[in-house]
Amino acid sequence: MQFNSTDKPIHLARDKRKAMTKLSIREADADDLDFIVGLIDTDPVSKRRDPAMPQDEADQNEAFLAIQKDPNHLLLVAEFEGVPVASFQLSFIPGVSRQGAWRGQIESVRVDPDYQGQGIGGEMMRWAIERCKERRCGLVQLTSDTNRPAAHRFYERLGFRPTHTGFKLKLR
Repeated sequence: MQFNSTDKPIHLARDKRKAMTKLSIREADADDLDFIVGLIDTDPVSKRRDPAMPQDEADQNEAFLAIQKDPNHLLLVAEFEGVPVASFQLSFIPGVSRQGAWRGQIESVRVDPDYQGQGIGGEMMRWAIERCKERRCGLVQLTSDTNRPAAHRFYERLGFRPTHTGFKLKLR
């Protein structure tokens, strides 16, 4: 996927604990898949719900290629000083409701446990919100597992509100 001038990776500065850090966010490439899958395995909720299995690799590669080919889906990696430390997916969904507004959908937000609590998640979410504004989305939405109260507080601090109840039907 090509980035236009407003979508190219940006470097974000954050002053936290009196130290300036740099975070860059870029589109994932095939070499990032092991890192992204590894992040899933470091997450206790995901590991319990969807443990990574060797037989999943073909499906994960197929999903990655589909995301990569679709201009409305981005699989992103955040790097801290050039080292991958987090990832998330940002999708743009058209809709007829809300006066035909597009929605930004944030999924699979994960930060390496060694880098949590340093402001990386907040910078990723602000980056995603800015991309949604550039795409003229009417809203940004996300879901978070009910077993993640700390994540819910994090999203609420960023301005997200729990306005709906989500339902899922597991098919496999």
